[in-house]
Amino acid sequence: MANVTRLIKDKAVVIFSKSSCCICHSINTLICSFGANLTVYELDERPDGQQIEKELIALGCKPCVPAVFIGQELVGGSNEMMSLHLKGKLVPMLIKERAIWL
Repeated sequence: MANVTRLIKDKAVVIFSKSSCCICHSINTLICSFGANLTVYELDERPDGQQIEKELIALGCKPCVPAVFIGQELVGGSNEMMSLHLKGKLVPMLIKERAIWL
């Protein structure tokens, strides 16, 4: 978990993604549409990508991408993100973690 912990430290929103994943792109676009300040790590473009994938799976991410962390806590993948959005809970989470300002 050391790689994931290091990469999410002190960041409001982190998405672990793959550049070829259309679902990952959709989640990135959703969060960006609110003007959020986020960090995206494309695992297929990183030399340590496979190790990070293993860590994400160990954390319970299945599939391992997209994996979204808000406030250094694992929120989940695309299903969890869309559920939060549809329930009106995503924006308040982003505001709380100062990823967006209103």
